[in-house]
Amino acid sequence: MATYKKRGHKGTNKAEATQQEIHDSTTAEVFSSLDTGASRTEQWVARNQTYILGVIGVVAVAVLGYLGYEKLVQEPREASASNELFFPMQYFQQAQQNESQADSLYTLALNGAEGKYGLLDIMDNFSGTKAANLATYAAGISYLHLDQYDQAIDYLEDFKSDDAILGSVGEGAIGDAFMELGQGSDALDYYEKAIAHDTNAFTTPLYLHKAGITALQLEEYGKALKFFTRIKEEFPQSAQASGVEAYIGMAQKGN
Repeated sequence: MATYKKRGHKGTNKAEATQQEIHDSTTAEVFSSLDTGASRTEQWVARNQTYILGVIGVVAVAVLGYLGYEKLVQEPREASASNELFFPMQYFQQAQQNESQADSLYTLALNGAEGKYGLLDIMDNFSGTKAANLATYAAGISYLHLDQYDQAIDYLEDFKSDDAILGSVGEGAIGDAFMELGQGSDALDYYEKAIAHDTNAFTTPLYLHKAGITALQLEEYGKALKFFTRIKEEFPQSAQASGVEAYIGMAQKGN
């Protein structure tokens, strides 16, 4: 049988050979470079091993220290603060339910009795705890009811809460204190903050109503109309909805 030779097949020419040599050389250089880089990295690590281990150690100690602080210091401190808060909060709650003795009960809540901490002591001795934050709120409300409005504002401004009710009431109570001081514009600002803090069927219509009345007094009739209209449309079952039509009429007339 005859052997068939494929037409057009050519052997490797010089150009192709040269190109292959360049490719092989380049590849070798890349691997050499990688080897050199790895070697340099290893040398740098070896030279700076003490520093690296020191940094890792510092980070590890910081993390463990934080976890240890939370577990061994902060958690027991929170528990102690909560236990101490129980006593003055009993007086605080009784004051809200007993109008005739409210002043004396709020005073006991603030200052303590029978060798027990009051709200002010808890703030001083357990600052940074959740209990101290709640004590700050209760102290502000106590001073508000004792007609010490400047102190009420100072404490309530320090109180922070994401809670729907307490957060709104804290802002609204500052508004009440400013109203008592005759600073209606400041009061309106805080009523609006109370409204913005959360939307719910309890605090929202309450502070919409207070904001509306304050806006009427300030002759800001457009704002007043907006507040009262929200009560009518969004909270028709609320206590504040009773008589809201009259307030809407006053706001429209002034506007």
